This record gives sequence, C-alpha cells and structure tokens, in this order.
Amino acid sequence: MGDASPRGFSLAGYAMVAGAAASWGLWPLFLRRAEARGAIPPELESTVALVMLTVVGGVTMLRDRSPAKASARAWAGVVWLGITDALNVVLFFRAIQLTTVAVAVLTHYLAPILVALGAPLVLGEKVTKRTFVAVFVSLTGLVLLLDPLHVASASPKLILGAASGAASALFYASSVLTNKRLAPVFSGSELAFYHGLVAVPLVAALVPASAWMSVAREAWPWLMGGAVGPGAVAGLVFVWGLRRVPAAHASALTLLEPLVAVLVGVLVFGEVPTPIGGVGALMVLAGAAIVVSSRKAGTAASSG
Repeated sequence: MGDASPRGFSLAGYAMVAGAAASWGLWPLFLRRAEARGAIPPELESTVALVMLTVVGGVTMLRDRSPAKASARAWAGVVWLGITDALNVVLFFRAIQLTTVAVAVLTHYLAPILVALGAPLVLGEKVTKRTFVAVFVSLTGLVLLLDPLHVASASPKLILGAASGAASALFYASSVLTNKRLAPVFSGSELAFYHGLVAVPLVAALVPASAWMSVAREAWPWLMGGAVGPGAVAGLVFVWGLRRVPAAHASALTLLEPLVAVLVGVLVFGEVPTPIGGVGALMVLAGAAIVVSSRKAGTAASSG
C-alpha cells in the first residue's frame, strides 16, 4: 500500500501473482456452476470470457501504451495470437465439460513443457537436459493420470476431454511464445485488446444463434463472474505483479493454478482420482516444476 521500498513492492508482487494463479484454478467452478443451470456451448463461454478481457484491455490500454512502432510482421503476430488464444480457450473449456477437472487442467498444463520444447525454434533459446527430463516425467505422469488400466472402459467423452485439454495446451504454448516475440512492441494491455479483436469474432461465429437465448438467467452471474474474476481481473493482476517479481518466481507461483483446480474437483465435485492417477497428477506438476526451476537457474524468461 504505502511501502514503496523494493521489499514492499516484492511482497505485493508475489501476492498479486499468487492470487491471480489461484484464481485461474477456479475456472472449473464458475463454468460448471453455470452449466448446472442448463447446457452451454463452450464456444459461448469462451466468447463471454474473451469479450470481457478485450474490453478491460481496451480500457487499461488508454494508460498502458508502448512507444514502439509495430511492423506488418508484428501485426501478423497479433492476428496469429488471436487465433491461437481463441482455440486455446474453446478447447480448454470443452475439456472441462467432457472430463474430470484433474484431467482437463493437467492435460492443459502440458503447456510449460511444450513452451520449453518450442522456445529453441521460435525464440532461439537453448534446450537443457532438464527439459528432456521434464518431458519424460510429465508424459509418464499423463499416462498414469489417464490410468491405462481403466482407459479401455472409459467413455469416448472422457477420452475426447483429455484430447481437448492436450490440444488446448498446444495452442496455449503457441500463444506464450508469440506473446514473448511481441512483448518488445506491444504492452500487455494492447495485446489483450488487439488480439481480442481477432479472437472474439472467430469464437462468436462458432456459437449457434439459438444458444444465446437458451442460456438460463441463473447461469449468467456465474459466466460473468468467471469472465471478470479468473478472466480479465486475474490476467491484469498477474501482469502488474509480474513487474514486481522475477519472472522465474512468477512461473513457479503459477503452479498454484492446477493445484487449486484439482482441489476444486475433489472438494466441490467429488472427483477423487485413483491412486495411480494421483501419482500421475503429481508427476505432471513435477515436470512443469522442473521446467520452471531450469528457467530460474538460467535466464529469467517471462511465461506469459
């Protein structure tokens, strides 16, 4: 509040980053509470979330502008960012609908591994031995999380949910890498606004026209609450907090997101994983932690 010292800023920054990450873990709660009032297409849920992020980004952009002049290539990157983020959100929300919270969130959380693998190609960063260890640990954990002994008897819906979560991780990883390339040219608020001009129409076009009128009134507070809280506000708080703490530390704190989400699945929805699935969940988190710690040991890179 009134402490302008580096230590005061640091403590506030850690609180902001941790609070934002924990808030992201509440997405399944908001979405499923809304869906309990009636079926809602994930494309509609995604449109609401992206509209809110775009509006808030447009407002904060009034005071958060980059002086850099964007090239045509940079604007093409913004378009690509809008496409990948739209697909990321739709697929993640679809995964939450189709499978357990743990499977949806932890397949989505393969993104840090994919970022580590893609960084050498996109950003010219070196791949370390720890990256390959992280990939092995996370993929092994994912196999255990899906519990091979029960996959044969699992419904196609659950398998499709896991596939949607993994696909969302791929597009989220692309968004992170694109963000890093565009960071010197656009501010965070500018990227939120400009990429939303691409993402919102793209996702909205996928929503059946009749779906908007069929959403129950009782569902809207949950949809809007998610769009404002875990969506727009948490995103901005994370960016503000990231300015006050090392990026590598912020990356570590984002591990709170899957932790909170899995706890929501267990405590609120009674989705207790099997023992072997629980081991797999811990291994997926461990793989992400290895990637984060390797970044901390090397260059402190922002993780979007």
